[in-house]
Amino acid sequence: MVLALADSFFFDVDPNGARGKVLGFLLVSFAPFLLIAPMIGPAIDRVRGGRRFIVQLVAASRIIIQLLMIRFVDDIALFPLVFAALVLQKTYTISKSALVPAVVRTDRELVEANSKLGLIAGLAGAVAVVPAAALHYTLGATATLAFGASLFGVALFASFRLPRELVIRPDTPSAASHDAATISLQLAWVAMLILRASAGFMLFHLAFLFRGQDDEKVLIGFAVGLSSLGTMAGNGFAPRLRAILHEERMITLALGFPAAAGLVAAVLGGAKAGIMVAVVVNFSAAIGRLSFESIVQRDGPGTNRGQAFARFETRFQLGWVIAAVLPVLLEIPGSVGFMLVGVVASAAVVNYVAGVRADGSSNRADRHR
Repeated sequence: MVLALADSFFFDVDPNGARGKVLGFLLVSFAPFLLIAPMIGPAIDRVRGGRRFIVQLVAASRIIIQLLMIRFVDDIALFPLVFAALVLQKTYTISKSALVPAVVRTDRELVEANSKLGLIAGLAGAVAVVPAAALHYTLGATATLAFGASLFGVALFASFRLPRELVIRPDTPSAASHDAATISLQLAWVAMLILRASAGFMLFHLAFLFRGQDDEKVLIGFAVGLSSLGTMAGNGFAPRLRAILHEERMITLALGFPAAAGLVAAVLGGAKAGIMVAVVVNFSAAIGRLSFESIVQRDGPGTNRGQAFARFETRFQLGWVIAAVLPVLLEIPGSVGFMLVGVVASAAVVNYVAGVRADGSSNRADRHR
C-alpha cells in the first residue's frame, strides 16, 4: 500500500517543507488510536467468535479497502480509506498480541513466539517490497494495490487455522487497569513508553538534522534502512537473550543500550553517531516490546487482553508522537538531541531497576509473613 501511494498526494509530506505539514502528518499517525483505545480494543474481547474472528474480519476488510483504493487513488476519498487501513492494521496488531498465549505451551515460549512474529513481519515486508516495486514501476499503482489485496486474501485463508477462543467477559479488568496491573507490569509499560518515544524522537531529529546537506537523502535512507535492520536484529536476538535472562533483565538491557549510545554519540557528534543511536534505539525497542508483551501475557489477566493491548499501544503511540514533535517545534543541535536520549534512558534505567528491586523485596517480605 505504501509503495502504491508513494507518488500520490497523500505522501506529499517533506521534512524540508513547512513544519506545520509535518505536525499534521504526526497527528494523522496518531488519529487511529483515538478509535482503537475506547472502541476497538473492548470490541476485540467481546465479539462473538473471539479474536480469531477479528483477524479474519481485518483481512477481509483490507481486501475491500485495497480494491477501493484502486478506484480512488487520485481522489480525496483516498484519505478515509488510508485512515481505515491504519485502524485495521493496529486492530490486527492488538488481536495478534492477545492471541499469542493461545498458541504457546508455556510462559517461557512467549518471548520466542513474539520474536518470531516480529521477525516474520519484517522479513515478509522486505520480501513483499520486491514484487510490489516491480509492479509499481512497470504497471503502476493499480497493479500494486491489487497485489496487496491478493496478499490479504492469503492472510484470510491462513487465519482459519488459528485456534478458537471463548468470548471474554467485558466486566472483568484488563492488564491495563490500575487495579489489575502488577508492579512489574506497571514498570514495564513505562519503560516501553520511553523506548518508543526515543524511537520517534530520533527519526525526526535526524530528518531535520540532515536536511539541507548535499547527501541528505542518502543519510536519511541509511538511518531508516539501518533502523529497520536494528528492529529485525532485536526481534531475532530476543529469544537467545530470554534463554539466559528473564523479561525484567531484558528490559533493563533494552533501556541501557540507548543510554550508553546516546551519551557516547553526544561526545562523538556527527551524522554517523546519530544513525548509530537510531539503530540502537530501534534494536532496544524491539527487545523491550517482546519483553513487555510477554509480561502482559504472563502477569496480566487472561481476560480483556485486546482492551489491554489497545490501551498500552495508545499510550506508546502518544509518547512516540509527543517525542517526535520536539524536533519539529524546536531546532535541537545534533549532540544535544543525542545527549537527551542518553540522559532520559539513563534515568529510566535507574527508575526501572529500583522499582524491580523494591517489588522483589516486597514479595520476599510477603512470603515471610
